[in-house]
Amino acid sequence: MKPSLLFATALLVNSVHADSPGLQQAVDAAVAATRAEFTAPELKAEQIAVTVVDLRGDGPRWAHHRGDERHYPASVIKLFYLAYAHHLLETGALSDSPELQRALRDMTVESYNDATATVVDHISGATGGPELPPAELAAWHDKRMAVTRWFEAQGYRNVLAVRKTWAEGPYGREKQDADANPPRRNFLSTNDTARLLLEIAQGRCVTPARSAQMLGLMERDLVKAAATGDADCEGVGFTGPALSPGMKLWSKAGWTSWTRHDAALIGLPGGRRVIIVTFTEATDHADNRQIIAAVARRVLASLP
Repeated sequence: MKPSLLFATALLVNSVHADSPGLQQAVDAAVAATRAEFTAPELKAEQIAVTVVDLRGDGPRWAHHRGDERHYPASVIKLFYLAYAHHLLETGALSDSPELQRALRDMTVESYNDATATVVDHISGATGGPELPPAELAAWHDKRMAVTRWFEAQGYRNVLAVRKTWAEGPYGREKQDADANPPRRNFLSTNDTARLLLEIAQGRCVTPARSAQMLGLMERDLVKAAATGDADCEGVGFTGPALSPGMKLWSKAGWTSWTRHDAALIGLPGGRRVIIVTFTEATDHADNRQIIAAVARRVLASLP
């Protein structure tokens, strides 16, 4: 990397983690009040991470609770695969096609795991199949690490985007690689997730046009979401219920038997925006559809 690019990256990383005391008080209070609300079972401090970016002023203001901790991201990792796919499309390293666009849409809008597997195959060139000899597996793993390396080169420190999102689990070379090259699962922090949302929101992820395409896939129609009757729909079972009339939502949620996460960009009346990323971990809370909305509702109500 050229010295000028290194300097620019350093400036960006420093600005990304600039603190706002007033906003930090709001986040701390929101987490404390939410923990006090959910006590049966207890929501422990180490079971929740929150990052908030206030975009209402001249520049982003940041605050977080355990924002640099690494968590299994479930389907939130799909945002990172989406961004890298657009990077490859922009550089010409990846050929576009109707099937790729269908997979990107279904991965982001519907959160389909089969679509995600197709996207990961396209962007890494490391496809599934039977086990490989050691040397071939090493080369395969190097290809699969391309997404992580791209984010690391931009100063992201808590992103591992190497595994597909499985329903039943990996097989063949996917399991072989997970055993040979731990960790077995992806990880993200809420800070790094919020940073990607910020770059997309500001049109700085790849290009303004591609950022706009990503946002288009992330937009949640709250009225349609409620009409589905699906309690775990991305506009219903996560941050969505915290929004008041007139607010808009762009988001990507993740949910497993032991995690429940949401990465949300919220459009406020008047056009200003706030990012709230909330990750919760523990089997006791994975089916709780109120915790994430409770955090967001309190943050929105107490923005300084």
